[in-house]
Amino acid sequence: MLIFSNKSMAAPEVVRNLGIRFRDYRMRMHMTRKEVSEAAGIGMTTLYKFETGNMTDITLSTLLRLLRAIGLGGNWEGLLPELPESPYLYHDNDKKMQRVRKRKKPES
Repeated sequence: MLIFSNKSMAAPEVVRNLGIRFRDYRMRMHMTRKEVSEAAGIGMTTLYKFETGNMTDITLSTLLRLLRAIGLGGNWEGLLPELPESPYLYHDNDKKMQRVRKRKKPES
């Protein structure tokens, strides 16, 4: 069992850990690599490398397709939850401020 710590990990190490954890999820769902690779539209070799920790880089779109293939596609919002609106965006009269771009002065 892998445990993510709150220590900073390099991106390749995070991908390795995600791959190994993904394999555990896939196996608990009683899915074969072939079923997942076909459902996700990726090659079996890519899935094998990801699950065995031999892949150190994966695109976000590939990861999302893999998560959808095992029924976890709706969990992506946990990566970056939506923020509440900042109170600094409002004037004193509770109207939302408009962002205004400053025009550049034309060069002479």
